[in-house]
Amino acid sequence: MEQTDFSQKEKAEQRLAAEIVADFEERREARRRIESGWLLNLHFYSGDQYCDVSPLGGLAEEDKRFYWQSRRAFNHIAPTIEARLAKLERLQPKLRVRAFSDEDGDIKAAKLATGLLTYAQERAGFSQTVSQVTTWAEICGSAFYKIAWDVNAGRKVAERESGEPVYEGEVKISAVSAFEIYPDFLNAESLEEVQSLIHAKLITVDDVYERFGVEVQGTSAAALTVDPFAEPASGKLPLDGTTFKNTTDENSVILIERYTRPTKAYPRGRLEIVAGNKLLFAGDLPYQNGERGERDFPFVKQDCMRLPACFFGASVVDRLIPVQRAYNAVRNRKHEFLNRLSMGVLTVEDGAVDTDELAEEGLLPGKVLVYRQGAKPPEMLNCGNIPSEFAAEEAWLEKEFALISGVSDLSQSSTPARVTSATGLQLLLSQDDSRLSVTVEETERAVKKVGKQILRLYREFAGNARLLTVAGENKKTQVYYFNASELEANDVQFEAEDGVSPEEKQATILKLYEAGILTDGEGKLSVENKNRILEAFGFGSFENARDISALHIAKAGEENLLLKTEAVLPDEYDEHDLHITEHTRFLLSAQFKECAHLDEVKARFVAHIRRHKEQLTASKAQ
Repeated sequence: MEQTDFSQKEKAEQRLAAEIVADFEERREARRRIESGWLLNLHFYSGDQYCDVSPLGGLAEEDKRFYWQSRRAFNHIAPTIEARLAKLERLQPKLRVRAFSDEDGDIKAAKLATGLLTYAQERAGFSQTVSQVTTWAEICGSAFYKIAWDVNAGRKVAERESGEPVYEGEVKISAVSAFEIYPDFLNAESLEEVQSLIHAKLITVDDVYERFGVEVQGTSAAALTVDPFAEPASGKLPLDGTTFKNTTDENSVILIERYTRPTKAYPRGRLEIVAGNKLLFAGDLPYQNGERGERDFPFVKQDCMRLPACFFGASVVDRLIPVQRAYNAVRNRKHEFLNRLSMGVLTVEDGAVDTDELAEEGLLPGKVLVYRQGAKPPEMLNCGNIPSEFAAEEAWLEKEFALISGVSDLSQSSTPARVTSATGLQLLLSQDDSRLSVTVEETERAVKKVGKQILRLYREFAGNARLLTVAGENKKTQVYYFNASELEANDVQFEAEDGVSPEEKQATILKLYEAGILTDGEGKLSVENKNRILEAFGFGSFENARDISALHIAKAGEENLLLKTEAVLPDEYDEHDLHITEHTRFLLSAQFKECAHLDEVKARFVAHIRRHKEQLTASKAQ
């Protein structure tokens, strides 16, 4: 009876594995033409620019019309994309958490979540992952973040009976190219509209056994039917990483992960993993990472530019390819014309000279040319001059690269000759940055979603006593334990809002300072404003080394906590102006109104502030 049940279970797993593989093949076939466009973009970006999409799918090499034709590639796509990436890298958003209200619990949760995001991003190398995803999105139109929980990361907290260590776990964020993602509905515009998603990648059979404990049969790369994992048509494009693997070893297998959103039949969703036609896992979605705590996909999509009724976005390379083809044609025809002018074209009467010798050696300087008596001597054919249309077309195409990509000559270190004022240059730079605002907004939306998933994973897996070490607002290192239940804040906003670059912020601060807005009535700059200005210019640590005002502000904050329960006397060495400001700010906050025994607390604060004022007056009198 047990053997019969086992056999039925095995057959059911085989049927499910076959169904998942068939689903993957169907989605791959539906996405084939889109995928060919991505491959074309990669080839043009790498400089292999004489290929095109084949009607049967994949890429085909373009043939020369004449054997002597020049087919050099004058790659303007790569530097254009690199200039866009440099700008986007400078405008990369940073996450911070805003409290829902002024209540003490919400403020504490917001500070904890902000510190946790900073900690997790540092540990996971999030900045580098954003750069990788942005690069893939710029070339292919879309790329993805995969946010998972790595149980083997973090501090060692215990040890199993077998001797294996137990770690507290960390968030793991990886970049996933569009080649590895297969949605069930290509007309969906976002991940939220997709019901099922497949993540397919090429791994070794050893990795499968290490992760799942199942032995599977490998397949050589030549036998794989999945185009993205095969070698490119021309073989010139060096592709590395998990997306492309150029291997002939019969040790590779496609790992297919199919994610399905919660349904009535499966209220916790489904995750099914297949490799080598074997079912490796079938169960619930692993993480409670949805907006309301439901289980959802562990992916976030980032587009370069959105397309209506399309799951995958548009790339700038798509628009640059026709311009690049025309530019290559103009430059090559121009060089062929120059070759004709420099080397010349000989006209020879039939039988007048030895044409084989002339074709091999040409007209060497000092050469004695013997031709048949009575025949017409060889002469150079007049090819005329290079038409001015070549230079005009070349200049127009170079402008078109900037027009389409949104990257002007100014951002590529070429200052316009007619612009001489600093204000004019600043306006041009601002206009140049504004053309990238759509892509910057897409990046910010994606990073915000990643930040929310990071907080939800820590809330699910962090436990009851998680250690966190972060730098506080006043550059003080804070080490404390927190509970997962304290992570209630989900309202994530960005420090780099509206695509404002650090240079623009610094220029605005200087204008405000020159206008006298940052100074007091006597024209003096307060210590607090001085610290903030230096921090905006990247010299926060320098100011802290010279001035101890940040420490006084931190001390005043600690006194605010003590004054809730007991009287505190000011010290003689206190910076009384800063203390009075911080204590007054606390009295005006909503956190003060939530204090128990409000009248008693208020009396202690008023008495404390009065002593600060008395000591300040006494010090000025001396």
